[in-house]
Amino acid sequence: MGRDGRNWTGIAVFSGKFSIFDQSIFRGGFSFVSLNRNQMEQQNYAPVNGLRLYYEIEGFGDPLVYLGAGFAVAGVTRLTGLTGSRQVISVDMQGRGRTADIDRPLSFEQQAEDVIGLLDHLGIDKADLLGDCVGGIIAMLIAIRHPGRVRRVVTYGSALGNFGEAYYPEVLAGTMQLTPDAPVFEYQRTHYQRVAPDPAHWPVIWAKFGNTPWSGLSAEELASVRVPVMIMVGDHDWVRLDQAVAYFNSIPGAELFVVPDAGHFVLDAEPEKLLPLVERFLCRTEAKLPFSTTAIAYQRGMSR
Repeated sequence: MGRDGRNWTGIAVFSGKFSIFDQSIFRGGFSFVSLNRNQMEQQNYAPVNGLRLYYEIEGFGDPLVYLGAGFAVAGVTRLTGLTGSRQVISVDMQGRGRTADIDRPLSFEQQAEDVIGLLDHLGIDKADLLGDCVGGIIAMLIAIRHPGRVRRVVTYGSALGNFGEAYYPEVLAGTMQLTPDAPVFEYQRTHYQRVAPDPAHWPVIWAKFGNTPWSGLSAEELASVRVPVMIMVGDHDWVRLDQAVAYFNSIPGAELFVVPDAGHFVLDAEPEKLLPLVERFLCRTEAKLPFSTTAIAYQRGMSR
């Protein structure tokens, strides 16, 4: 049980035009992009803050922006468990995937603004956000800086605080030994070099990413979040469980799921462990009943 009696639980592309429909009657006033069957998968580039930002759209329904891990390439992690009910928008951030790097340092704050620029380009008023690893940092920054553009946020394996406190010591020690051609990066390096405008740029973007400044969100910043948030972490994740609990306790009304037998790359390796939970959280519309505590009696249909 967390602060205020809250429980936390461990459990088990683009060519052509589209229309914008205001679905205020159904979804509390946010707009979504409606695609026809011939546009189920779209791929395109958006001019955003000096970038030619690559993105893909797959599926039908309300918009969900998927912000992948550090070197994620759009289309590699397939969220097919969500595309039946949502338009999943995957993005190649600056210098990653098909989005060319520019003469600008990397920062999570700037990447958050780049995502807002993409939503503006697509004419999307409000979207759900799913952030994996550092993608969760970007998602939370958007929720704090642009709460009116966000409906719900899900993070997985995200170090929302200072990296030195968020990760297990052995993870931090291991990162100090890594180089851009280390075998542990073969998966990310291969996918990058397969689609990047300049495959030889890999060591440069690897170094830029490693130097991305991040002091973490303060408890006060997390307490300022006013959109529903679900913090997810694997029981074998890189992020320490006590830190995930701390984020959960700092965000008003947040939910926490500790996924059993799950590592840092579960969204790509075993998405079936996460996506049903993500879908249930995103689809929830009813008010939640209060939890029974020593001050609130349990009554069926009145508390839980």
